[in-house]
Amino acid sequence: MADVYRDDLGIPHIRATDAGDLAEAQGEVTARDRGWQIEVDRLRAAGRLSELIGEAGAGWDVFARRARLDDTARRALAGADAETRAFVTRYAAGVRRGMSSVGHEAVEFRTLDAIFGDTRPREPWADHDPLGVLHVAHALFSTFPLLLWRQHVATTMGDPWVDVLAGYGGIDETLPTSGSNGWALHGSRTASGLPLLAGDPHRMFELPGVYQQVRLACDEFDVVGLAFPGVPGVPHFGHAGPAAWGVTNAIAHSVDVFRERLRPLPDGYEALGPDGWRRADVERSTIGVRGGDPVEVEAIETTRGTVVTDLRPDGDELIGWSIRMPARANGDLGTAALLELLRARTAADVVAAFGSWVDPVNRVLAADREGTVLSATVGVVPDRPRPERRLPLPAESAKPASDRAPAHAVIVDDVRVDANERPASADIDLGWAYAPSHRADRIGALLATLRPRSVDEFRPVWGDTAGGSVAALLPFLPSGPLPAPAAAARDALLAWDGRMDAASSAAGVFAAWRGALVRRVAALPVLRPLHEPHGFGAVFEPWLGVTAQVAAALTRLLAHPALAADVAAVAEAALDDAASAGEWGATHRLLPLHVLADVAGADAPVADLDVPLWGDGDTVRCTGSTPGVTDRAWRGSVARWAWDLADRENSLWSVPFGAAGDPDSPHFADQLASWADVRPQRVVTDWARLRPDHPAGLV
Repeated sequence: MADVYRDDLGIPHIRATDAGDLAEAQGEVTARDRGWQIEVDRLRAAGRLSELIGEAGAGWDVFARRARLDDTARRALAGADAETRAFVTRYAAGVRRGMSSVGHEAVEFRTLDAIFGDTRPREPWADHDPLGVLHVAHALFSTFPLLLWRQHVATTMGDPWVDVLAGYGGIDETLPTSGSNGWALHGSRTASGLPLLAGDPHRMFELPGVYQQVRLACDEFDVVGLAFPGVPGVPHFGHAGPAAWGVTNAIAHSVDVFRERLRPLPDGYEALGPDGWRRADVERSTIGVRGGDPVEVEAIETTRGTVVTDLRPDGDELIGWSIRMPARANGDLGTAALLELLRARTAADVVAAFGSWVDPVNRVLAADREGTVLSATVGVVPDRPRPERRLPLPAESAKPASDRAPAHAVIVDDVRVDANERPASADIDLGWAYAPSHRADRIGALLATLRPRSVDEFRPVWGDTAGGSVAALLPFLPSGPLPAPAAAARDALLAWDGRMDAASSAAGVFAAWRGALVRRVAALPVLRPLHEPHGFGAVFEPWLGVTAQVAAALTRLLAHPALAADVAAVAEAALDDAASAGEWGATHRLLPLHVLADVAGADAPVADLDVPLWGDGDTVRCTGSTPGVTDRAWRGSVARWAWDLADRENSLWSVPFGAAGDPDSPHFADQLASWADVRPQRVVTDWARLRPDHPAGLV
């Protein structure tokens, strides 16, 4: 049996007799609260999104089928231990009940039915679907699409340009597409004498939100945390009372990419590997496109991995790029961690539970009420030397690599900060290009200066707006005589404190100048080859957009000898473009990403959510835009959390929108104002302060 309670924010608190009942109740409550969201994600995993939203889903569906995401989830469930398998299947059973009673009535389904003039049948969730949702959340979360970008650079510009446009080392490293901040304070630094953990994950501002605040309690455990809607447990951030944890992305090279040579056969393909030509496995399927023509897909899998790109003719052969995901190669999505994390009672228990984690590779901060604080790197990576992580490997000569789990844990006796930077320890330097060190350095400096002793003193850290790229870009300001408006803009920037505050006109000028610089640099003749079609497929366009990649490598490009003759003129023209810019918050506004926004004729429920935002993509207060493309923030802090090991009810959390997925619910976006103002809410765990919620049919 299970009971559901709600706090004032509508966050579900579930209390059950055992873990199985709890999983089923979590699934049902999630389907009731987020039915539209989880159905979209399970269709993404199955490569069937087009059946729901039409042509807008076709590009993703092609990738999902080529990558065989659904089959991987099926294998992972079949290979899981009996207890984990039961935990997942009980969750799926709860989802089925919640979708049939409430979730299928979500307004988005009715909107699409009206647009397409039909009614799409609702199919019950399969037992493996929660693992499909887990897999789809991470399928493009690794760095492998950046290897395709580097391949495009090498092909069009030549190998020396790879380090320029996807560099490493220093402030001008390539920015990852996602990341996080995380920090831990040992009890010797706190008022209570027990540890504090805090941070904020960075992902796209999806609506409904990426994370679901939840409490899961039964006779074995009582955990508050942030769940992936559609997945049981709280695999990334949780506070179990005696122990707590949080993660950041390790930016590891966890997925090998291979350049495949393929020869067509009458009934399939063969691929060239180190042992010669071998037949590839081919699955052919048809994507049903709502309101459109069906799309035929060939899913090719070589002995190295699944071919996920379009194929290019090369004489009598075809060229494609395959990926080897450890999750698929080993039939394991790390699901054993889901239940074991909930049972953790010590920091060591947390690290042990994450010992079965697979993807993505994460840095974990864990603490307990005994005062122990641990930092660990968890997940599975191919054992590749650093040079082999730079570009896709030629399949015909690439040596197979065994997988390894870093299992690297160290004791934290003072302060620990993780922010996707290159790690100091070679043992956990598992990637190739990392995030700039600015966020990590800035958090460390703020913790050293402010010396916070409670979670209530973390707000200046979360809210810091010091721009990481400002100091690197200002030396490129034109120094000679300028027209009056441009000269005034230059003077304002030289006197500016470098903070990306919404109310700052200097920040607005800086962002406008930076954006104009990016556009003008991207248009220079020397970079013209980059604009050639990449040919990898539509789903990879966000990683292959030239303007966005120029923005990530801007300071390195401006310092490159090949651009030296153009930099001064470009910088001056860009400043002239930016001279009339207003406050940063006038253009730097939230861009909630909703699936309906891609469907012609549909109105996404984003009205009044485009609030002005402080911060930038490289500030601790992460609100990332794409300079040169848009000032709207589409990626950033999708949650903030702070776990107090002395008193869990003293902990804090927030999300950008709210607990409910229904646009008509009062909890759809009731946390937006406090999130935008960096005012996380206190966690409530006293059952007497919660109101009972008795939905019909709950176990």
